[in-house]
Amino acid sequence: MTQILSITFPIYAAITIGYALVRAGWFGVQDMRVLGNYVLNVALPALLFSAVARRDVAEVFDGPYMLAFAAAGLATVALTYLWFTARGADASLRAVAVMGASCANSGFIGYPVMLLTFPDLAGVILALNMLVENILIIPLCLILMELSRGGAHRPLGRKIVMILWGVLKRPMVIGLLLGLLVSLARIPVPGPVTRLIDMLAAAAAGLSLLVIGGSLVGLPLRGNQMRALQVAAGKLLLHPAMAALAVLGVSALGLALSDEMRVALILSAAMPMFGIYAVLAQEQGQEGMASIAMLLATALSFVTLSVLLAVLT
Repeated sequence: MTQILSITFPIYAAITIGYALVRAGWFGVQDMRVLGNYVLNVALPALLFSAVARRDVAEVFDGPYMLAFAAAGLATVALTYLWFTARGADASLRAVAVMGASCANSGFIGYPVMLLTFPDLAGVILALNMLVENILIIPLCLILMELSRGGAHRPLGRKIVMILWGVLKRPMVIGLLLGLLVSLARIPVPGPVTRLIDMLAAAAAGLSLLVIGGSLVGLPLRGNQMRALQVAAGKLLLHPAMAALAVLGVSALGLALSDEMRVALILSAAMPMFGIYAVLAQEQGQEGMASIAMLLATALSFVTLSVLLAVLT
């Protein structure tokens, strides 16, 4: 139990500190947005570049891991969509629910957890998760959200291209792709450049957790609480369950996954939803439900992640 708390306690203590700093008025919610922008646009891109550029590309492209992570995400999308359809939810709520259940917070919470659990693999795990999420899962969810707004009356092909282009322009994706280019070309990174990148990336873990906590202050908590609980359950229970089944599936196909990567995959799926979830839900008029779901998932993930760590490690 002490070993599990040595991983989960620092993570959620930092989130609590971020919440307390904003509640006490020492930082404002707007300050958290600024700090979050630094993490998203500077620290995490530097981290991804460093993690990928220093390794042979064969170490980064872990095919079985990516296949299993993608399969888990797609299964979660499909089952969540079917569940909320059966429950009579409208198109906008279905789209928001699907995103909440399938899009994990790999950068702001997942990376700090992996850093404490698998310090030598944390950067690679983040890169693999980001590749799958940004190329497949997040665009799919954005397309569903667009269609729920009546996007079906617009040229769908053009809309998909715009969504994918928007994903490719993200600094995290640019940092990841640049790292892959350096790795493929075997370009040596000079020592001073490496130290600069490491310095910029060093703030990613701690600062991201403070931002998560501070961002929970002032969320619009008026919405369908039962639907929010279902979304949170989808994220914390369904998604990791699908990841566990996907691990069994790739193993049955004869594809090798190390013990560490199996655990990392399931833990990655068990992270709460990403931090901009409520912002994206606002475009659908579902920000209240999404905010409650995010708050529930973030708080309850302390328990679910602790249980998973106890079972899997």
